Amino acid sequence: MSKRITASIIAATILVLALVVQLIGTVFTGEEAENETMGLFAGSENLEEKVVDRGSGSKRIVELNLEGAIIDNPSTNPNPFGGGGYQHDRFMKKLEAIKEDGSIKGVHLYVNSPGGGVYESAEIHDKLLEIKEAGKTIYVSMGNMAASGGYYVSAPADRIFASNDTFTGSLGVIMESINYQELANEYGVKFNTIKSGEFKDIMSPTKEMTEADREILQTLVDESYQQFVDVIVEGREMPGSRVKELADGRIYSGKQAVENGLVDDIGFREDTLKALKKEIGGDPQVFQYKNTMGSFFDLPLAESLMPNSELRYIEELMSKRQGPRMMYMYTD
Repeated sequence: MSKRITASIIAATILVLALVVQLIGTVFTGEEAENETMGLFAGSENLEEKVVDRGSGSKRIVELNLEGAIIDNPSTNPNPFGGGGYQHDRFMKKLEAIKEDGSIKGVHLYVNSPGGGVYESAEIHDKLLEIKEAGKTIYVSMGNMAASGGYYVSAPADRIFASNDTFTGSLGVIMESINYQELANEYGVKFNTIKSGEFKDIMSPTKEMTEADREILQTLVDESYQQFVDVIVEGREMPGSRVKELADGRIYSGKQAVENGLVDDIGFREDTLKALKKEIGGDPQVFQYKNTMGSFFDLPLAESLMPNSELRYIEELMSKRQGPRMMYMYTD
């Protein structure tokens, strides 16, 4: 049997599994659906620890990685095929566990993200504030990029490190949609829309945006933008007027971010951890949470039989979110 035929069989199997998952989701609801479907593919969701630097168990530092777009995959439609990327629910469970663990004195948060959803970014930010209120110290180490929502979640940190070449900033909100009305007209495609109110189809890709539509959406963007400004004012102790000067959407290098007061120090992950250890004092133990949930596409059998590009394309199609939304996101 040729590799191409084998790949086709695997692709067909994946689609069948996706239909089964969707069917389960119609039978079960909420947490029950998540348990039924994720249990088939992901195993236990218990948070397991891995000690990376032995020290005092009564004075510990946890290392967390926040990588990729900060976007939630709805628990009402669990996707066992997209487990390889950022998992919002699991990340929030880690933050809650950190807040409740009295032995944890410091949090080393590595952020490498272009941002993400307004809701998800705000949820992480608020939970980090709760962790600080519980008496824990938070240091952030920025990776290649910590832009927009990536900066939003970094703002509450007691100290922020970035490399000279880190891309950060992009402070602001964006909402985008695609309009293909003219293209549809060119091919004779017509759309019939029945709605209950004038603005029910706002941002529809099948009609031109009106000035009234734009005004409504701009007020929503402005509200989220002001929330972003307030987060930076509080986290960086910076006047609102100065924040608005910086928050025009532009990207800053790590060096520029330090000069503008958005970042405290130039350094890498090891520099951040070293500084946090010194702040905590003594000989703190350093640990991480193990990643126990993987993607179906990361299984050796799937990777050996299907080209990686095809795997990721199918995964992207299955996990892609539909519809416009407000984002704290850097877009190039």
